Amino acid sequence: MAKKKYYTVWRGNETGVFDSWKDCQKAISGYGGAIYKSFPTEALAWQAYEGNYADYIGNNKHVSRLSPEELKAIGRPLMDSISVDAACSGKTGKMEYQGVETKSGARLFHMGPLAGGSNNIGEFLAIVHALAWCSKHNFHRPIYTDSQTAISWVKNKNARTQVEPREENQEIFNLIRRAEYWLQHNTWNTPILKWHTEAWGEIPADFGRK
Repeated sequence: MAKKKYYTVWRGNETGVFDSWKDCQKAISGYGGAIYKSFPTEALAWQAYEGNYADYIGNNKHVSRLSPEELKAIGRPLMDSISVDAACSGKTGKMEYQGVETKSGARLFHMGPLAGGSNNIGEFLAIVHALAWCSKHNFHRPIYTDSQTAISWVKNKNARTQVEPREENQEIFNLIRRAEYWLQHNTWNTPILKWHTEAWGEIPADFGRK
């Protein structure tokens, strides 16, 4: 059985602490730049709500199982950066992804939901979208993702997905081809970095559905 979670919403249609993802989703749905995070207890969720969200976004100090030495070796995330993440529903097969400012949680872009994708595809598309966004806006800051697979796909300029093309996911595969084309015909020096969830908590672009 999944452990109970509580959701703190600092910015949204409604703010406060919610005891279900369904209620949290209502509070943030359609709100550009929503800032929210899940916590394992209601007390921690309220403590976070009454504090500064910047102290909690990218900070999972309450639940990290790493030793102080391991945390020190990993260090802290670079907050002047972009974070990307994807979500794919196992029930509906619908995939979406987004990119946000790491420090503020403000959304920079969002795509989906689209049918017939996978989490790795979404992560790959999110990174390439962020690279193109940085190029367009002359914003060369690090890009964080929690998917090592997606990082390798971007490095190789090829999405090595096992998902089969079908009529329902034609739009997703069109996006994949566009992303691969962009990688093959552009250069960039924007760092793509691994987000250390075990040390920092969920990535700020997380959709909160785990």
